[in-house]
Amino acid sequence: MLRYQAGDAAAFEPLYRRHRDGVYRHLLHGCGRPAIAGELFHDVWLNVIRTRADWQPRARFATWLYRIAHHRLIDWWRATPPGLEPLPEPGDDDEAPPVPAALWLPRREQPDEQLLSAERGQRLRAALARLPIEQRDAFLLHEEGGLSLAEIAEVAGVGRETIKSRLRYALVRLREALADDRT
Repeated sequence: MLRYQAGDAAAFEPLYRRHRDGVYRHLLHGCGRPAIAGELFHDVWLNVIRTRADWQPRARFATWLYRIAHHRLIDWWRATPPGLEPLPEPGDDDEAPPVPAALWLPRREQPDEQLLSAERGQRLRAALARLPIEQRDAFLLHEEGGLSLAEIAEVAGVGRETIKSRLRYALVRLREALADDRT
């Protein structure tokens, strides 16, 4: 980022490649609509380009980037009337949000195992959709963004212990929702 900030336009490409998938998944999980996630994604990267001179190496680039994405998502939530853009039900479309790798079992080659894995993914997406926004956001920043508790706290503008609680509650709810998958 320091090279990009100093005017090396080619330095943007590796930053974008390294973080694009995680940022898009974070936005997609946050709003639940691929078209809206795409617009938000575009806004986030335009903001990175516009504000590159403001970046300070006090924190990791990922922390700064996810803060931008987090704030853009909050702006979208605030501007969206309640109930207008609910998270889609599993199976609503072919572009369902990907499932964080930390929560699904490895796929096997047998068709029965592949079907079971797809069903688990649908159940996980439904469980994520039912989490309170703050818990879902903390969980996704941790799983998709790979951010630490301190970094998530910085992004969300709350204390580290608050994030720790949000993550704990999110994990408890997700485990309960997926409890009968453990056979």
